[in-house]
Amino acid sequence: MDQSQALGQEKISKLLWDFSLPAIVGMVVNALYNIVDSIFVGNGVGDVGLTAVTIAFPIMLVLMAIGMLIGIGASTLVSIRLGEQKYQEAEFILGNAFTLMVIAVLPTTAGAFLFLDQILVGLGAEANVLPYAREFTRIILLGSIFMHIGFGLNNIIRAEGNPRVAMATMLISAVINTALNPLFIFVFELGIAGSALATVVAQAVSATWVLRYLTSDKSVLKLRWTNLRLDKNIVYEIVKIGLSPFLMQLAASVVTVIYNYSLLRYGGELAVAAIGIINRVAMLILMPILGISQGVQPILGYNYGAKNYTRMLEVIKLGIYAATAVSILGFIVTQLFATPIIRVFNNNPELIAIGSSGLKVFLILLPIIGFQIIGANYFQAVGKAGHAIFLSMSRQVIILIPAILILPHFFGLPGIWFAGPVADFVSSLVTGGYLWLELRKLDNLT
Repeated sequence: MDQSQALGQEKISKLLWDFSLPAIVGMVVNALYNIVDSIFVGNGVGDVGLTAVTIAFPIMLVLMAIGMLIGIGASTLVSIRLGEQKYQEAEFILGNAFTLMVIAVLPTTAGAFLFLDQILVGLGAEANVLPYAREFTRIILLGSIFMHIGFGLNNIIRAEGNPRVAMATMLISAVINTALNPLFIFVFELGIAGSALATVVAQAVSATWVLRYLTSDKSVLKLRWTNLRLDKNIVYEIVKIGLSPFLMQLAASVVTVIYNYSLLRYGGELAVAAIGIINRVAMLILMPILGISQGVQPILGYNYGAKNYTRMLEVIKLGIYAATAVSILGFIVTQLFATPIIRVFNNNPELIAIGSSGLKVFLILLPIIGFQIIGANYFQAVGKAGHAIFLSMSRQVIILIPAILILPHFFGLPGIWFAGPVADFVSSLVTGGYLWLELRKLDNLT
């Protein structure tokens, strides 16, 4: 039994463990090195460095969005085709995904370089922050092709049934980045540019690792020259399915900008630095949940293609239980240890006070987040792009943006922190309704 066939035959609990654990390890380490980056920047460059990285973060989110559009769209299609036993079509999808990534990086990077200062000022960079944000972002943009390939194609490695290789990709990148950050910032005294350079070098090694694997005999699917020619039908399917995570990332970028402006108005630059820390802590907690979600995706996609609905019901339920357990644990830790967590990043007493208060409020409904993520991911995994887009946008755009704009008028800075829990609650209710109807349909098909 090869790796892909195990998706339709192996015990669900074992499959979920085998696929989720490597994804969790890889993503947690990935989140940790982002946190380590912030710690080094906060202590090596100062408050202004943390603010600059937070201001530049929406640009990084846009770059990641392109990788997710192609990588997740292609990996979902690959999972379904493998379930249908259409291996040649799955390889053609892989080839098209690679070509799309190379093509997509050129206009986005060139456009960002041409209007970089205007973009950064538009994102909220003030005169004292702009030079740091510019220096950091230029280097990140130069290495964006490596981010697309390493991050995007890694989804396909997981989809073909090799979660441990996908985990290794993220571990390699994380270890290199974590090792180079202090070297570049403190030893070579490169400042904020050192942090960006460490990230790009790590992503370049990761991309090389992914390409080497996908052209080797170890891979179930091979990256072949003959499959690099774009097919309009495959491109359409990749974009259609990948549109949900793409829009979600774009929305996250827009939300970050709106957050930054609101925080500058009601709390100043320290509040912007605080949200940068809070987001990194939140991502560290969310990464295990996203790892479970990534573990669930190929199992759901394969069994959907194979029309094995009983296994689909079992995996979605186990995924929700596991994600909820992680959510509850994260909630307990952040509520009990908010102040020590913020203090790790910076010793400014005012920043610690703002950040610890914000962290507690922002993550107060964390226990329900696991359910919402896994529930929304179900529709992504089975190729129901419309449902996935709506559920993703329900939190990030339809609810969160109005909450950020309205609540501060009544509650000031705390209102900005409360916008997150409001969006979490409403979007979880909506996701629950959609998922309940879908599970009833699956029950009738079994």
